[in-house]
Amino acid sequence: MSIPPPPESPYGRPSANRPQAYGPYGPAGRPYGTPVSVNALAVAALVLGVLCFLPAAGLVLGLIALWQIRRSGQSGRGLAIAGSVLSSAGIVLWALVLSTGAASEVWEGFKDGARGNEILSLAKGDCFDAPGGLDGDTFDVDHVPCEGRHDGEVFAVVTLPGGAFPGDAKITALADEQCYALQDQYAMDTWAMPADVDVYYLLPSRESWRFGDRAITCLFGNAEAGIKLTGSLRGDPTTLGTDQVVFLSTANALDTALYEEPEKTPDDDLTAHRAWAARVNDVLGEQIEALRGRPWPAGARKPVAGLVEDLEDAREEWRKASTAGDAGTYYTHYDKAYGFVDGPATVTARKALGLAATPPGPGEDESRDSEAEV
Repeated sequence: MSIPPPPESPYGRPSANRPQAYGPYGPAGRPYGTPVSVNALAVAALVLGVLCFLPAAGLVLGLIALWQIRRSGQSGRGLAIAGSVLSSAGIVLWALVLSTGAASEVWEGFKDGARGNEILSLAKGDCFDAPGGLDGDTFDVDHVPCEGRHDGEVFAVVTLPGGAFPGDAKITALADEQCYALQDQYAMDTWAMPADVDVYYLLPSRESWRFGDRAITCLFGNAEAGIKLTGSLRGDPTTLGTDQVVFLSTANALDTALYEEPEKTPDDDLTAHRAWAARVNDVLGEQIEALRGRPWPAGARKPVAGLVEDLEDAREEWRKASTAGDAGTYYTHYDKAYGFVDGPATVTARKALGLAATPPGPGEDESRDSEAEV
């Protein structure tokens, strides 16, 4: 007699060939079909790890997230592990930086870069105050209206090419060459320039170069420390009339040629002086042609014509100086030629054109240099 098997459960009997059924809930008591949430601490740990910000906190959050994920069945285990690993690396990196003093260098570099941005914001025509003065290191500047009192006025910005830092000496040489060549383009009437105004320049430093500073900033400032400028010194085609620009352009071309006089005396290098006299003669010819070809206003025609006559006499003396056979003969024509420079005819023509009519005093038109390093 056999004993009948017990009645089957209404849900069926588990079978070794069939997976165990859990009914309407999953293994963690979560209904099937419910979205699996991502552990928030795992996300926070990854963010802190990637940013290397508060790495110790990122490591702690990552470990807590792993513990919560094991208990709740949430997703984000990979995020928590990645955040923990990156945070651990961040802790090692910060320990290395602090032990070697690199943190101080990084902070100083950041400050220099931020300061450099103030200088980079200066443009041609800007006026500013420099709390630290124009001499020495100049970092912080405050933009102010040119009509009022100010420490400096920018007349040119020269952008250097990229690449490695060229060195302080090379940048200074470039600034000296470029700024003095550009000052007459901004303040064309050299006679109108106050005697106490000097040329300065702000230069990139090795530190600011790392943050993209490539600007040589050329500016006017008072030669005496602590004395401010008043009003704009700008006198270019944006502020002058066409007749004034033509006249000043020819006058400045002659001044530039005269500034190129050889350093050695005619007794020591007569050949160089004769070549220079020939260049001055050529420039005078161009100046005379430009002045003659201009239809000047009625009130300026006669004064300009008188100036042209003086320039022709001066040109003849420079021509003779360029062919002088000895230093004595050269000096004779040299002195006569210079007698026509900035003479009465020049003053009369300037007055007729509304330009400054007082010649610079002795030494006022000589180049002077000053610098400030960013």
